[in-house]
Amino acid sequence: MTARICSIEGCGKPQLARGWCGAHYQRWQRLGSPLAGGTFAGEPERYFREVVLSFAGDECLIWPYHKVGNGYGALKRNGHHKQVHRLACEARHGPPPTPEHDAAHSCGKGHYGCCNPNHLRWATHTENCADRLTHGTHTRGERNGMAKLSEAEVLEIRALRGAMPQREIAVHFGISASLVGDIHRGGRWAWL
Repeated sequence: MTARICSIEGCGKPQLARGWCGAHYQRWQRLGSPLAGGTFAGEPERYFREVVLSFAGDECLIWPYHKVGNGYGALKRNGHHKQVHRLACEARHGPPPTPEHDAAHSCGKGHYGCCNPNHLRWATHTENCADRLTHGTHTRGERNGMAKLSEAEVLEIRALRGAMPQREIAVHFGISASLVGDIHRGGRWAWL
C-alpha cells in the first residue's frame, strides 16, 4: 500500500488530514487556508534590502512578515531575530551612539510594524518614552490595563485631602491607604 501524499501541488509530504500534510493542515486551522502564510526562504531579507532601505515615501511602511509579540517587525539573521526598525535606522543613520539608544519612530506606529527609515532616529530611552506622550501611545493612568482608578477618581481623592482620613478614602475607592498617600504627595498620577 502506498502512502498518500499532500494534495497541494508540489508538496510531496505524507498526508495527515483533509488531504493535506501536517504543515498545510495547520495553516488551514490557523489562517483559514492551507496556502496562507508561509514565506519563502530569503524573502524577508530581500524585502528589507529592496523595499525598506529604498523607501522614500512619507507614509508608514508596515512590515509584512514576522512580528514579535509587541507588534514590531522582526527579521532572522544568523539564527537570531533582529528588530527591523532598528536595522532600518542603523542603515539610514549609522550605528547607535550607544547600545542603550532606541530606534524611535516619529510616526508613533512602531507597534504596528512601521519600518519606514524616514520615520526613524536614534533617541535615548527617556526621549523615546516622551514621544509616547506626543503620539498618544502611552499607557499611563487609566490607559494602563492594571489601573484601579480613573483620572476623575484621582482628582476626587486629591480634593478629599484633609477632609477625610486616608483610611476612609482608601475604603471608599477600594485601594490601599498608602496609594492614597502617594496620590496626595504627588508620587502617583503626578501629571494630573
